[in-house]
Amino acid sequence: MRVMVIVKANKDSEAGVLPQRELLEKMGKYNEQLVKAGVMLAGDGLQASSKGKRVKFDGDKRTVINGPFSNTKDLIAGFWLWKVNSMDDAVEWLKRAPFDGGEELEIRQVFEAADFGDQLTPELRQQDERLRAESQEAADRSRKSA
Repeated sequence: MRVMVIVKANKDSEAGVLPQRELLEKMGKYNEQLVKAGVMLAGDGLQASSKGKRVKFDGDKRTVINGPFSNTKDLIAGFWLWKVNSMDDAVEWLKRAPFDGGEELEIRQVFEAADFGDQLTPELRQQDERLRAESQEAADRSRKSA
């Protein structure tokens, strides 16, 4: 199963305060463990919401809202995408993370094609598989050219 681990924002992350070198080193070691174990598929930190935008949909109308956004506790500061055997495995991995400042992280299961049952027709499944493959190829090309 795949899960997304959501790192919630706080007043420091929203103010653009970067982590200290010590935490970056600890996080690098932790991420190495995740990668070597075949758990980590992706992960990144996010810039403060002041650099973000939201798009509100109302019928055909689209409204762009510039950050910063209120309710810091509801904002995301970073994420990981993991492949694990169970939610319990995800929890055990997350308990090893080098956080110590009162952070609260959230783990959410990612939908898989099988979760949609008959609603996901064979044609939609093929489209999903094709788009995932094309997306991976584009990401691989991007990494090679960077």
